[in-house]
Amino acid sequence: MIKIDELKFDERGLIPAVVTDFYTKKVLTVAYMNRESLEISIKEGKTCFWSRSRKELWRKGETSGNFQYIVSIKADCDRDALTVEVVKDGPACHLGTDSCFNDYVYKNENLPEFSVQGLYELLEGRKKDKPQGSYTTYLFEQGIDKILKKVGEESTEVIVAGKGGEKDETTYEIADLYYHVMVLMVEMGIEPKNVIDELAKRHIIDHKVKQQKMK
Repeated sequence: MIKIDELKFDERGLIPAVVTDFYTKKVLTVAYMNRESLEISIKEGKTCFWSRSRKELWRKGETSGNFQYIVSIKADCDRDALTVEVVKDGPACHLGTDSCFNDYVYKNENLPEFSVQGLYELLEGRKKDKPQGSYTTYLFEQGIDKILKKVGEESTEVIVAGKGGEKDETTYEIADLYYHVMVLMVEMGIEPKNVIDELAKRHIIDHKVKQQKMK
């Protein structure tokens, strides 16, 4: 852990803070902090910035209710910029969007992005729009029983591949299972962060059990 005194604030007493979503790792916004707002953020566990336009402290969510609960704050190697990982209550942008960064200046189509959240949103779109010829559309049209059947079939194939000791084959089957589980999640309205929250709870429980065993 480094101390606030080790950070390099600019001539205005400010340091840029890149705010990212703890679950999706998406960049939400870039704001500025001064020493006081950073101290408040650390003390309260919620983001507080310095508004350069209003020349005053700005607690994110104080008017909108879209608070950002801080998971971690890191400084870069030069100590003159911060990244702030948060769990947010709602949209990060004042325009009501999830992130302030939505408009591409450039995108390399040869290097497609992939993320669990991106896949989930794609499947949500399939359920809503139901494009013809899509296997995902077929699953949603067949309903929960068909989806559950596929989850069961893919689980069995993972077991068979794993028992056979074939790493590549097992990876392939796990990907199939992962996809069908995410289709189930969309069908039931279970978001990736809901699963992550549950895993986090189990991590805490597991950690406590290990501590008790060590006593």
